[in-house]
Amino acid sequence: MKAFVIEDEVPARRSLIRKLTAGFPDITIAGEAGSVREAIAWLQVNHPDIIFMDVELSDGDCFEIFRQLDITAKVIMTTAYDNYAVKAFEAGSVDYLLKPVDTAALHRAVDRCRDAAGSQDIGKLLAALQPGPAYKERFLVFINDHIVPVRTTEVACFYAEDKNNHVVTRDGTVYVVDASLDDLYGELDPALFFRISRGCIVAKDLIESVLRLPGGRLQLSLPAAVQVRDADFTVSRSRTDDFLKWLES
Repeated sequence: MKAFVIEDEVPARRSLIRKLTAGFPDITIAGEAGSVREAIAWLQVNHPDIIFMDVELSDGDCFEIFRQLDITAKVIMTTAYDNYAVKAFEAGSVDYLLKPVDTAALHRAVDRCRDAAGSQDIGKLLAALQPGPAYKERFLVFINDHIVPVRTTEVACFYAEDKNNHVVTRDGTVYVVDASLDDLYGELDPALFFRISRGCIVAKDLIESVLRLPGGRLQLSLPAAVQVRDADFTVSRSRTDDFLKWLES
């Protein structure tokens, strides 16, 4: 098999090539590159059987290579980041190696490429490895002359009351926030937060139980510390089905 190695860190590239040369007599190193530009130029005229590719290169990420070229070779990602590795594996269209590359893991990845039938689904690869939307990590609240950063991981809920919007932290502290609930909800990870009504957004992991009410509505039970008097934790009838699907996911 002809192999192409794309890695911008020279020591890492040299180490991988040494392991491939020493451990795989049927693999020939056909080429190497340290950037997106170099990789595209090489692949425009060469057609390797297998590509070892780092995700983050000196002039961008490897996604640009797939956008510009029709890659038919088997691809093994070499990355220092677990999130890329897990997504690549779940995509089912690529194998991966975590750096520094372990020899046993290298054999596993190459064997999988040998056994894999057909070409890889590059569209599925890109969908799995593209960075997801960036959600808000903290919110700034203003108390007189003070600015207090509140991490999203500390948030129990947001609610509206008397034309003001509030954030409640997990220890029960309540702050007024300037943003509307519409804007706040758009900045939150939908896997972690749900807008149960026009006036309330709750964090999934704070929901202790759900009570069915007459008329199809649902009443949420949250920890006593965050049971703010003015917040209504009733799920609107129109949002009940979506809420239950979200809670189950």
